[in-house]
Amino acid sequence: MSRPTTAVIDTQAFIANYRHAKSLAPDSRALAVIKANAYGHGAVQLARALGDEADAFGVACSEEAMELRESGIANPIALLEGVFDPAEIGNAALHDLSVAIHSPVQLDWLLSARPVRPLRVWLKVDTGMHRLGFAPHELHAVYRQLVDSPNVRDVVLMSHFACADETANPATTNQLARFERAIDGIEGARSLANSAAVMAWPATHGDWIRPGIMLYGSSPLDGDTQQSTALSPVMRLESRLIAMHDLAAGEAIGYGARYVCDRPTRVGVVAIGYADGYPRHAPDGTPVVVNGRRTQLIGRVSMDMLTVDLSTQAEARIGDPVQLWGDQLSANEVAARCDTISYELFTRITRRVHCRYR
Repeated sequence: MSRPTTAVIDTQAFIANYRHAKSLAPDSRALAVIKANAYGHGAVQLARALGDEADAFGVACSEEAMELRESGIANPIALLEGVFDPAEIGNAALHDLSVAIHSPVQLDWLLSARPVRPLRVWLKVDTGMHRLGFAPHELHAVYRQLVDSPNVRDVVLMSHFACADETANPATTNQLARFERAIDGIEGARSLANSAAVMAWPATHGDWIRPGIMLYGSSPLDGDTQQSTALSPVMRLESRLIAMHDLAAGEAIGYGARYVCDRPTRVGVVAIGYADGYPRHAPDGTPVVVNGRRTQLIGRVSMDMLTVDLSTQAEARIGDPVQLWGDQLSANEVAARCDTISYELFTRITRRVHCRYR
């Protein structure tokens, strides 16, 4: 029997979440963001599952796009960080990839290239995130250079929100206003809405939405809404109990003897650790589900194992199922206890975790 640590990926839940995103923005097309191996869920498998239903896919770089193309994915694909070398322009055209343009150097590379066909460009304007994009006052000049170039098929005007997950924060409204002022008088499709904006800021939807984390059943919002609770988790991270023992009060567990039993304690050992991607810094009390019942992590997470409190589960046996997050335990709850976000939990899952698609 192989090691029991498994990520069960529900492709139907992924499809349902994409449809939910589309239902919230019925007048928009949806670019499904599957960068970083679909946030650790398997980009090729989920792209195949969604198939022609996807208006387009979004990835971070050419390597991610080529993995999809070489696997037979023919949908439109956007390189959301653009290209990192001028030679990539020719490859993007050859494989029908659209490119983000967010800097003068990328603009120069595109204008001086000789691609086999013109490309769609996602022209990024910095409306306050201050990470990538042209300043608003530069946008008209850059746009004119692009539409006058034979290398450009069409232009999508885009920006990115810094605080859309904070539903009471006026920053999103302010960024939207800056975007509208910047593009005044410019023709072209608009794209602003990430997952949080899709769910909480309908005025931002525009022509293209860009759902990411919501596709995987995790909400980025700072509170539950009707839109966020409709999501279905796509990943179930599972393992099994591989050992159990009883400790007296005063005995310590694991590296560093971090957890000391304050009462007689039944301890279960689970075959998962930080080499599988489970966060080493998870504190005592982080929720875990054993046999469908909640319990908690006790002791420091090791490379290959972690320990849980089974004091209330006298019937527990070696081989019993353990869920680290999924349909019985929200990844957001685990992430909050670990002072991180579900994005990081998903993307840090390592290759030794067997993925099973259903």
